Amino acid sequence: MGGWGKIIGFLRGDRDSVSGQSVHAQVLVASGAMSLVLFFAVVFYLRQISVAGSPQGFLYLEVGGTLLSFCYAANALVRFRGTHDRTALILAFGFVLSGIIETVGCFGLNDSLNSGALALSRIPMGWMVSRTLLAVLLLAAIAVERCMPTARQPSKETAAALLVVALAAYMTSAAFLAAPAAPVAHAANLLSRPWDLLPAALFLIAAACFRQRLKDDRDKKNAASFFDHSLFLVASLNVICHASAAFSRQLFDGPFFLAELSKTFSYVVMLSGALLDQARLFEQVRSMAVTDPLTGLSNYRRLISVLEAELDRSRRTQRPFSVVLLDMDGLKTINDHYGHLTGSRALVRIGKILRNHSRAIDTAARYGGDEFALVLPEASKDIASRVVSRIRERLSAEPERPALSVSAGVATFPEDGDTPEKLLGAADRALYAMKHHGRSSVQNLTRIAACL
Repeated sequence: MGGWGKIIGFLRGDRDSVSGQSVHAQVLVASGAMSLVLFFAVVFYLRQISVAGSPQGFLYLEVGGTLLSFCYAANALVRFRGTHDRTALILAFGFVLSGIIETVGCFGLNDSLNSGALALSRIPMGWMVSRTLLAVLLLAAIAVERCMPTARQPSKETAAALLVVALAAYMTSAAFLAAPAAPVAHAANLLSRPWDLLPAALFLIAAACFRQRLKDDRDKKNAASFFDHSLFLVASLNVICHASAAFSRQLFDGPFFLAELSKTFSYVVMLSGALLDQARLFEQVRSMAVTDPLTGLSNYRRLISVLEAELDRSRRTQRPFSVVLLDMDGLKTINDHYGHLTGSRALVRIGKILRNHSRAIDTAARYGGDEFALVLPEASKDIASRVVSRIRERLSAEPERPALSVSAGVATFPEDGDTPEKLLGAADRALYAMKHHGRSSVQNLTRIAACL
């Protein structure tokens, strides 16, 4: 009965999982349908009431969007330099080219406005070329990431990415220049600007690909970055942009301005996502610069920095502080008998105990190899003795094998030194003397053995 109960429970849990996935899919479909209905309602409302914006407002949006695209391109180049992210490199050139084309288009539109020769039914060629090129490069970035393996030589990756950008720019420009007629809005048709369906379809494919990438990361339990989410949102906003533009009867009408606002907002999202992700990367680099990768404790650089700060503070307050050096006994024996993975695990175990069973104001660091250090602010040797006794008790209570033991040496400011080098040297001498001569002193806390 117990075995059948487990089987029935497993099948019931599987059905519950499938049911949950089905409900989730239904919610997504319903949300998508409601969003689509709302979009068409807004577009047709703007189209029927004949809302029109000013050409100056459009030019302001264009200039703002161009500046945002250039800012993102600069940020993406910085990202590529630090991470060799080919997606960032391709999109950097994509936004630069798109921004240049839109800038040239703004000058041309301004000249037409000043001369009074602007035809409101004409679709600016720069709009179509820049928008289609950006969509093509989004798809190219996805293709490069999936189909082109990472090379060991970054210069080859850079050359390949630049070649993709050049081919995409050439093919997009040639396709529109070879068109038999310039795109024109037909106000009488339901789809006044069917040309905009081309970039809309390309952005829709890109949005689907980025959405699938987010889903794959979630299935693999990988945390998607701000940059990944921003790519999906940018592609989705540009789908809205061109879907709205397809219903625009003439320049500066309601659907046209909705398209322009969606495009500009997509640039804001792109730049914001890149900046947030850049901040995350900088924080990771900063953490790696002061953290030991194996134990998660502070590294030697961080230890020296903390010692210098404590020396400055103790000189002002005239209060002592202590430094404890701990050396793991028998690491070579553990490596020989159990293997290096077990030896590394032993270092991690000691690091965990130092981190979890020290005071909140203390700093635990990996001094090097199998040596660790503790900086104990405002602690005399008696307080340091109690801290290390607590660490000894935790070690002796550990059920995990093999058994571990540590030796320790203590130095206190100001009697044992007034510089980081002198304090560490004094603690190291005390550690060496007690480790090799077998003397024990509770007061100096220079020998600790915690064996199971």
